[in-house]
Amino acid sequence: MTAALWYLARGTGAVSLLLLTVVVALGVATRSGRPAFGLPRFAVTAVHRNASLLAVALLAIHVTTLLFDPYAQLRLVDLVLPFAGSYRPFWLGLGTLGVDLIVALVATSLLRHRLGVRAWRAVHWLAYAAWPVALLHGLGTGTDSHTLWLRVIAGTCAAAVAASVAWRLGPSFGRPRAPRRRVPMEYVR
Repeated sequence: MTAALWYLARGTGAVSLLLLTVVVALGVATRSGRPAFGLPRFAVTAVHRNASLLAVALLAIHVTTLLFDPYAQLRLVDLVLPFAGSYRPFWLGLGTLGVDLIVALVATSLLRHRLGVRAWRAVHWLAYAAWPVALLHGLGTGTDSHTLWLRVIAGTCAAAVAASVAWRLGPSFGRPRAPRRRVPMEYVR
């Protein structure tokens, strides 16, 4: 049973990182107001929302399995209070901080209609902080942190988020593209 918990915790942690990367990239794409990845805007928003829900569900499984894993020896307070754990306190604390930030994102998203768009958006900027905290947590505390497969996943995720953030901060982000001119068929050879 202990090995099953360990494998489940490792797997859900790695897949959560992948999904959080997709969520950040799709969040940037959604904010651009343009179709992305060949999908219309409403579909990008729907995939962003569903990937977020799946990432949170897998993150909950990750945390729960580690709570019951006798090797990790986590306490309930370690899941809420960052840097209080006995096992690799800094790296575990980053994971706890990441979970706290994601809980704030989920809570404000559920209350978006009551908070208003400005307050929701202000809190939603925490996603840009939660992602690197989660990445560092995985690289620092994970038992697979020195394996090639996890380093490749982390590097790919970092490149995807860096490209998304560069696009978000770039000068052409908010400008809509000019519509394509249609060439009459008699001019096409």
